[in-house]
Amino acid sequence: MVAKTSPMGWNSWDCYGASVNEETVRKNAEYMAKNLKQYGWEYIVVDIQWYEPTADNNDYNNFADICVDEYSRVIPAVNRFPSSANGKGFKPLADYVHSLGLKFGIHIMRGIPRTAVHANSKIKGTSKRARDIASVCVHRPNEEFSASNTCFWNTDMYGVDASREGAKEYYDSIFELYASWGVDFIKCDDIARELPHHEKELMLISNCLRSCGREMVFSVSPGPSRLERAEFYKQYANMWRITDDFWDEWHFLYEMFERAEKWCTHAGAGHWPDADMLPIGAVRQCYNENEWTKFTHDEQYTNLTLWSIMRSPLIIGGEMTKFDKFTLDLVTNEGILKMHKDARHSHQVWRKEIGGIEHALWIAQSSEGGIYLAVFNLGKTDSEITIPLLDIEIEKALTGVELWSNESAFFDTSLTVSLKAHGAKAFYLK
Repeated sequence: MVAKTSPMGWNSWDCYGASVNEETVRKNAEYMAKNLKQYGWEYIVVDIQWYEPTADNNDYNNFADICVDEYSRVIPAVNRFPSSANGKGFKPLADYVHSLGLKFGIHIMRGIPRTAVHANSKIKGTSKRARDIASVCVHRPNEEFSASNTCFWNTDMYGVDASREGAKEYYDSIFELYASWGVDFIKCDDIARELPHHEKELMLISNCLRSCGREMVFSVSPGPSRLERAEFYKQYANMWRITDDFWDEWHFLYEMFERAEKWCTHAGAGHWPDADMLPIGAVRQCYNENEWTKFTHDEQYTNLTLWSIMRSPLIIGGEMTKFDKFTLDLVTNEGILKMHKDARHSHQVWRKEIGGIEHALWIAQSSEGGIYLAVFNLGKTDSEITIPLLDIEIEKALTGVELWSNESAFFDTSLTVSLKAHGAKAFYLK
């Protein structure tokens, strides 16, 4: 099974945007292999615009001259990924990542390159050409409207009309190429929140990926995905974004609690609601190499605790080679990562004001027996609260440990917890 457990890795977007290069990817892979692999971190993912020679920050260069092969498929920009020269693509870089015991992933955009459409390039496996499958509008039967089939925030692609002859051959050909490179993870953008307009294209992409002969995690973005289509996402993707881009400001983290409550019941082997990357450590490096996450230490505890108990994928967004001791300790806490792996049936117990401060309580069963509790202070001031045993419907005393501090915990008729503002504590009890 692909993504039997919720994926853990690194993605280049939060620190380098569209400007990531091969040297950066290699250095981060080396750091992960040395410092994080033993804790379960394994994916190294190159995010957007790796096929654009002039990309140099988080912004997109509209109508840029991107790199495309003879079969209408984007290929790495050699000036940024020099090992891809002479038609080698990402294979040398993927081979290097694999040599470290890690897995390699890439970001792709839904659709077919505009430059290929303008040139009416060939499509491998068919006599049809790029213009035959490209589409700028999508129409739904029996409804008097059409929707754009091009991305409104990125100009690289035209949409593909999944019903046209040649569409399947095009998507078959790109996954054949990615499989030959050794890709293990695909993040497909401009498609998750776009249902129902691009539903058929998502289905086609998913089916072509799954028939390419190589196992790859299939992640779809951006969010927020549509909750009423949860079963569809679970059938056709391994991960789907439940939010738009998540950044290091408290309001983004606060708002995630509502999304987490709604989506947590859909997490399970092979299908994971994705709360987006962890903007921790050195971020936005393409603008300022001294930029650091705006999250306080306590907000970072909350970030990792919520993502772990709800079992969102854990994808580091910061430049790992600059991690300080706090950040490295944060992502190598064995108790928290075990909760991420072993939690089952996670859900929010309550969210309410106690002493004028908003708090939330989450619970999950452990696959090894016992329970996990996560307690969050969503307010601006420190607090101390007492949680009655009956709140979690257990009628016997429990003992255990607080996972961040490794301090012993005892739950008799109640558990008293001191919390920092915007902070969290997580317990394993049995």
